[in-house]
Amino acid sequence: MVIAIEPMINAGTASVKFWSDGWTVTTNDKKLSAHFEHTVAVKKGKADILSTFSLIEEVLKEKR
Repeated sequence: MVIAIEPMINAGTASVKFWSDGWTVTTNDKKLSAHFEHTVAVKKGKADILSTFSLIEEVLKEKR
């Protein structure tokens, strides 16, 4: 089984609007929000994190 865990933290309300493009989601009060995602594969009681942020981390290191 593969699942995506996608928590979202909002500065304001938890109520959201789904846009007609089928992709965009905003909070109804339009305050700042952040979204994070991990894709996880579960097989025989073991979980493997499939998502990686190594490319993002490399770019950030270069900018320091």
